Amino acid sequence: MSKQLLHMVIGGELKDLSGTEFRDLSAVDVVGVFPDYATAHAAWKSAALRTVDNAHTRYFIVHLHRLMDPENEHSDDQHE
Repeated sequence: MSKQLLHMVIGGELKDLSGTEFRDLSAVDVVGVFPDYATAHAAWKSAALRTVDNAHTRYFIVHLHRLMDPENEHSDDQHE
């Protein structure tokens, strides 16, 4: 069994397209937490496609495993 590398997908409308600050934190869409990058990427893509008509809405993949274990932040993350 491979090592669990948690990822979270979140998104919402941004204040400015050049940044990452959400317009309304109470409206942030928490898509979910996923056991690996591939699953998170599929969820990210689905959410992004649902909101393609709103140019100010962006979704992000947060690498939770890096926050939980910062000493090994680059290990086992082979998605790029």
